[in-house]
Amino acid sequence: MIKNKPSRKVIRLPHYDYSSAGAYFVTLCIKDRVYSLGNVLNGSVRLSEAGSIVTETWLDLPQHYKHVGLDEIIVMPNHLHGILWIFDAKEIPEAVGAGFKPALTRHGLSEIVRGLKTFSARKINNNHESNPKFCWQRGFYEHIIRDDADLYQHRRYIRDNPMKWALDEYF
Repeated sequence: MIKNKPSRKVIRLPHYDYSSAGAYFVTLCIKDRVYSLGNVLNGSVRLSEAGSIVTETWLDLPQHYKHVGLDEIIVMPNHLHGILWIFDAKEIPEAVGAGFKPALTRHGLSEIVRGLKTFSARKINNNHESNPKFCWQRGFYEHIIRDDADLYQHRRYIRDNPMKWALDEYF
């Protein structure tokens, strides 16, 4: 008898184009919620080497994805929260030219997050012999920012996250 694999819960909005221009709040967790990115002391995050690498990788995203802009980020001991922007081609500071038409490869949110996870995990695992190997949890949480009030609320959530660490669901 062939057993069907359990299907994964789809958490993305059906029929939504995640390469659309706009702001996106994302949460990425470390596999098994291992505390490998740092710790929180007195409401302030102290990053480990791995946490610093994740931060650097986040800040480097616009170098790899020209249509991406960065907003708030907080790297916590076992997860990160961040807001990133995806721009329309006309809003991109340096669109790559191909003759008279700009050539732009638009990557969607999942591809950008995949790049962040891949680049950071590779660098962390190459920098030191971690046992077990550093690994992100499969998937990520996202929220499409709908308006200025929503953007403000998520920025505040990110800024206040270290002070509320003991109450955080990932703690």
